[in-house]
This record gives sequence, C-alpha cells and structure tokens, in this order.
Amino acid sequence: MKVKIESSWQAILNAEFEKPYFIKLTNFVREEYQRNRIYPAGSRIFAAFDSCPVKGVKVVVLGQDPYHGPGQANGLAFSVNDGIRVPPSLLNIYKELKTDLGIELSKNGNLTQWAEQGVLLLNSSLTVERGKAGSHQGKGWEEFTDATIQLLSRELENLVFILWGAYAQRKGAIIDRRRHLVIESPHPSPFSASRGFFGSRPFSRTNAYLVDRGIAPINWKIK
Repeated sequence: MKVKIESSWQAILNAEFEKPYFIKLTNFVREEYQRNRIYPAGSRIFAAFDSCPVKGVKVVVLGQDPYHGPGQANGLAFSVNDGIRVPPSLLNIYKELKTDLGIELSKNGNLTQWAEQGVLLLNSSLTVERGKAGSHQGKGWEEFTDATIQLLSRELENLVFILWGAYAQRKGAIIDRRRHLVIESPHPSPFSASRGFFGSRPFSRTNAYLVDRGIAPINWKIK
C-alpha cells in the first residue's frame, strides 16, 4: 500500500507496508482520526522520517508516545510545536545538555533542527488519543518501529542509539551493538532523571563517537 512518507523510507520500508498488521493498523488509525481527537496532525504522523532521510541518519533517539495535550505533538519524539511551553522531560534534556556541552537552555521545544542534522526522533507509537497516554499502544505501531530499528541496525553502520528509560532499552535489544554505539540511561522524566539521567553526558558521547569515525557531529543548540 502507498504511504505518504519520505521516498528513501518508502523504499526501505515498502515490504512492511504490505504486511497484514500494517494494513490493520492503518485502518484503525484512519477510523480513530474520524472519531476522536488524535495527535499529532495526520500530516505529521511520519514527520520523524520525513525530516531525516535514511542515508542521513546518524543518531536515533527512542521515545514512547507522542504528547497527548492540545497543540503539543509534532511527530518528533520529545519535541513540541513552536510556541508551546517546553515539557518537563524536554526541560531536563536541555538541563543535561547545558551540563554536558555548556549550551544554554532553549525556550523553543521544537527539535526539528536536530532532525534535519540526522537525529531520528522516533516514538514507539506514532499516534495517541487526546488526554490518553498509551492509547494506541498494542495496535501495531510497535511492530512497525521495531522493523525500522532492525533495518537501520542491519543496513547502516556507526549509528548512535540513545535509549532513555526501561521501555526504550527493552526495544533496543534488537540493535547490533558491534556495529553501533548504544547509550542508555534512566528516562529524563522528573520522576527518574535524578537516578542517572543527569550526568550521563549523551550529547558529548554521541559527538565523540561520530567524530572518531569521520562523521560530522551534531550541533545540539536549539535556536
């Protein structure tokens, strides 16, 4: 089936789009958009992919669900639309960024600038119902995003996978750690950030790995 997604992803994921689970998932999501308030906007479901073509991927950051509050989700994990207050987990990410690289906290929570440099900000589930965290889990998105991670792990080399929290770390079990760097720490949520997320220095570690392999580092500053 034809999916509106960036062409290089369309090519690499084409077989996935034809599988029964994905067709069932597509029907479910289409019906949900007709019946309920679903985030992100339909045109932004595959924004993480559209912003970051396959061959440009350098870093993969795994999230769980899109934000489920009005106007927040923009299709990129941990990111919000322009003009939206920076959510608590992203604020903690910015705090760690300042500790790690000395970059001042941004008031802009839109992480498109990261995505355009090769940071795939991938949620496990790509849609959610308003006010209902996890409402679209178990519908097929996890199988699709697992397939995405497996393809990246197998087809590319020298990627950095950043896995924050137990959920992302379980999902990261399929990554070939001989070919890629995997950075793990507790989730940046206010409930867990103080248990090892702060001080984990994921940004400098990512850039050191990339530079060591002749790959241009990420400019983590959000303007």
